[in-house]
Amino acid sequence: MPVRTTARRLRDSRRADRRFGARLLGAVAVAAVAAVPFALLLVLVEGHWQPLRRLDASAALRLNRTALDHPAWTSTLRFLSDWVWDPTTLRSAVALLTAWLLWKRAWRLASWAAVTAVGGGLIGLLVKTVVERTRPSLEDPVAHAPGFSFPSGHAMTATTSSAVLLLVLLPMVPRAWHAVCWGVAALSVVGVGFTRVALGVHWFSDVVGGWLLGAAVVALTAWAFEAWRSDVGRRRTEVGEGLEPELTGAEPERQKA
Repeated sequence: MPVRTTARRLRDSRRADRRFGARLLGAVAVAAVAAVPFALLLVLVEGHWQPLRRLDASAALRLNRTALDHPAWTSTLRFLSDWVWDPTTLRSAVALLTAWLLWKRAWRLASWAAVTAVGGGLIGLLVKTVVERTRPSLEDPVAHAPGFSFPSGHAMTATTSSAVLLLVLLPMVPRAWHAVCWGVAALSVVGVGFTRVALGVHWFSDVVGGWLLGAAVVALTAWAFEAWRSDVGRRRTEVGEGLEPELTGAEPERQKA
């Protein structure tokens, strides 16, 4: 009887894993086409909606004047954008976190982190290529960036990476520090967007587009992970707990008898 029970649990676990993988990949695909707020913004950008164009131009010109008048401030923004919040820095942090999750034998959480980060990056690149929006062209620019403009890759990477780091590590952090963690994540996401507009390499709507698309990817892949937890009989978690509260254990994803 125990052997039969173990075999049944193993079959159930494999089915749950297959469904989890399908949902995870499906969530990334859905995020590419069904993020309603992002889709609406994309329509406005592609349609050259005048109120949005005026808002973009006004923000770009005002922040450009401020950047020209305060070179030390501009140098700080460039350092934050090019080093602290650079996509390579953030993706490296997620890669290290994923490696640590694999070492912890949190296989599914590691796959969630990797798919969210990589899938988000590929979706952002695809949308940039399709939209082909040009970057701001200012009379006296303080920074330059290659490629197309919409959505902001920095803003999208900051959103997905901050969410991955936050939702994975929250169970390891004392509850009293949770508000600080949320604050740091929010500051990083908003700060990245501000630096990109202030440096004149993105329109304001590019940044909002990056935030919205990144949030859609995280929400949908997190839904796929939560569905796997439900399939294997684990309780639903609150956002404040992180995705896998069991991460503090020795074998966080081991099936219970």
